[in-house]
Amino acid sequence: MDFLRCQILCDVIAASNEMFMKDETILVLANPDEPQLEILAKKLAGTKIVVGNSTEAFAGVAANARVLCNWSGSLELFRKVFAMCPNLQWIHSRSVGLERTLFPELSESSVQLTNGSGVFSPSLGEFTVGAILYFAKDFRRMIRNQMAGRWEAFDVTMAEGKTVGIVGYGDIGRAVAARVRPLGMKVLALKRHTAHVDPLVDEIFGPEKRVEMISRTDYIVVATPLTAETRGMIGEAEFAAMRPTAVVINVGRGPVIDEKTIVRALTEGRIKGAALDVFDQEPLPQGHPFYSLENVLLSSHCADHTPDWLDNAMNLFVEQFERYRKGEPLLNIVDKKLGY
Repeated sequence: MDFLRCQILCDVIAASNEMFMKDETILVLANPDEPQLEILAKKLAGTKIVVGNSTEAFAGVAANARVLCNWSGSLELFRKVFAMCPNLQWIHSRSVGLERTLFPELSESSVQLTNGSGVFSPSLGEFTVGAILYFAKDFRRMIRNQMAGRWEAFDVTMAEGKTVGIVGYGDIGRAVAARVRPLGMKVLALKRHTAHVDPLVDEIFGPEKRVEMISRTDYIVVATPLTAETRGMIGEAEFAAMRPTAVVINVGRGPVIDEKTIVRALTEGRIKGAALDVFDQEPLPQGHPFYSLENVLLSSHCADHTPDWLDNAMNLFVEQFERYRKGEPLLNIVDKKLGY
């Protein structure tokens, strides 16, 4: 009899879980024509998926929705749809940076928030290696000479033996470290918590030792998210501490570096150069000094745009949803108070 009761209970739980999965509705803030939505529909067949780029698209389903994916919606739309969903349990953001995602009502709520951390890191790690070699080997000069039909031998420098300092040692920072260590480079890392030991890192610095770390670095890689704490954190004191041969590489967020200060340092030749994938204003306005500075390598915020980057981002959400509906722990849970 006990076995029979147990079996009946298990059947009831299984039936409840099956009903939960069938009844679950996913709200997706996106243009309905985006091709990655086909991945979502195929892999989550049987799950109700409502896609839209206006509040009207969600009017009939928002009240009972528990899952929302902000794929490409604006902050204004996201905020309005969030207000329509009193029963939300989990929100996923395609982006890693959350400065355009977090707003007070979300930050103060109990809704779990996850992001796209890990999807873009390998490509940004490779971009960083490319930027290091670009300046070490002076590829700009090679190309200029080639286009001018000029045969000119000149000295280049080695990446081996140089020091990479990573400001913001998270998933992107680790991807950078994993790729520069095989080049024989030394790695320093700046992070909030210094107790964790990482075999890829030679030395870890706390935020209060930021200037000291930068003064010992040949390549400063900025990979920190943008928060109230990190906005403008690479400013006058940091640039004053840099070596004249230093190269700044920003794969995090533009406003983490004080723009006026870096333009001045580059224009005056106080540092060797900069490789920038992110900026204060995007698209970068016409006539901006970054376009014409010979010691700047400029990427239009596309260093992580591999042919499959959007597919990978959607596959991550699918994996997350499978975890969610099975009651398993989600990946990339954001500390909404810290902003990452």
